[in-house]
Amino acid sequence: MPLRDFLIFLAICIAWALNTIVSKLVVSDMAVPPLFYAAARTLVVGALLYRYLFPVPAQIWRVCVVTLCVGGGGFALMFIGLQTATPSSAAVVVLSQTPLTILFAVLLLGEKVGIRRFIGMLLTLAGVLVVLFDPVGLHGSIGLIFVGLCALAGSLGSVMLKQLPTEPIRLQAWGGVSSSIILMPISLLLENGQWTAMDAAGWHFIAALLFSAVVVSVIAHTTYYGLLQRYDANMIAPLTLMTPILTIMG
Repeated sequence: MPLRDFLIFLAICIAWALNTIVSKLVVSDMAVPPLFYAAARTLVVGALLYRYLFPVPAQIWRVCVVTLCVGGGGFALMFIGLQTATPSSAAVVVLSQTPLTILFAVLLLGEKVGIRRFIGMLLTLAGVLVVLFDPVGLHGSIGLIFVGLCALAGSLGSVMLKQLPTEPIRLQAWGGVSSSIILMPISLLLENGQWTAMDAAGWHFIAALLFSAVVVSVIAHTTYYGLLQRYDANMIAPLTLMTPILTIMG
């Protein structure tokens, strides 16, 4: 990978790391319901990118499913987990997304993995298990289970995304619209206190929402989609390990 693309990927990882911390503040300190926050985020993304919805891409249902995994659906699982899990513990569990992505790339795309990446994949999984089950380390929680499900959805979606010819910005637009259509009714049905929490948080919530939607989704995730379509998934996946390290530092 050229140095320019590596630096771009580093910037993406910084945005993702900050997003984990900001999201923890929103769903924990501000007490904004996680499904509502995920739905609001994807709604903003869809509104900003509405012009890219047409022409409707081929395999539209596949586009919606894939972007739900790597977008709104994955965010919702992460936000639910962050209600009880710390950003640092969530960052450790998210490490599992890297070996899972490599595994799915081998099984579904037929990509070849060298011995060094294979050993790295095993070490990553072993490290996650050691930290989670070490009595003096992090303690497992329901929140971390949801974070793990987020990692699973993200890894599967990332691999499936490589099979889509749709340009990244159009994927993001449809991901925003389809995810908000699914998540907002679920939030209204299962959650309460959305408007009270949002009103109490005031401009802090608006700032967090705009950062999450514009910087993380529209800019960082769209750029990530483009890199993922250009490079093998098993090359891109190990670079995402920078995100947990930056999250823990943050």
